[in-house]
Amino acid sequence: MNLTVFGATGGIGRRLVRQALDAGHRVTAVVRDPARLEVTGDALEVVRADLTDPEPLRAAVAGRDAVLSGLGARARKDAGVASRLTRSVLGAMEAEGVRRLLVVSAAPVGPAAEGEGALDRVMLRVVSAVLRDVYADLRAMEAELARSSTDWTSVRPPRLQDKPLTGRYRTVVGGFPRAGRFIARADVAHAMLSMIDDGATVKQGVGVAY
Repeated sequence: MNLTVFGATGGIGRRLVRQALDAGHRVTAVVRDPARLEVTGDALEVVRADLTDPEPLRAAVAGRDAVLSGLGARARKDAGVASRLTRSVLGAMEAEGVRRLLVVSAAPVGPAAEGEGALDRVMLRVVSAVLRDVYADLRAMEAELARSSTDWTSVRPPRLQDKPLTGRYRTVVGGFPRAGRFIARADVAHAMLSMIDDGATVKQGVGVAY
């Protein structure tokens, strides 16, 4: 497939690029600073772009089979970037007629797992309060997705870890895995790539966790 990755220098984004290349896909990585992208490959094209305007992004998404985004706040002070930058991506995709989009969101944005224990409910409330602005931004991003004409999927992980890829995780379409507290960024990337052709995930939030 021919894929475009936004946020390609981030923790999940660079893993998306590496795993997609390893799987034999052609990848366009859209970044603000190419020097920060450590991944290389013959099937990799790096595009430097300011993500605040959809017009320059059109060439980066035109003719692609799917677009994957790891865009999001890296700290509480960055709240607002996910919805703002995703709006630009959506504008470019809709202008070019590209439909498939997968983005990273977060577990607290979606519904709690069925039968969730008291400890997990308390932890969720605490985290949601501390990162209130970040999650409000992600909810705004998901509202932008819902209003768009794209075939979107919002992937909602819990606490992220920098650990190796396992390929062993649980997913719940429209919900969240019970007692799912952690997942490696590499496995989030793996899940996103595996969902590209999964029609059951289209226009859905998908919880993913160990």
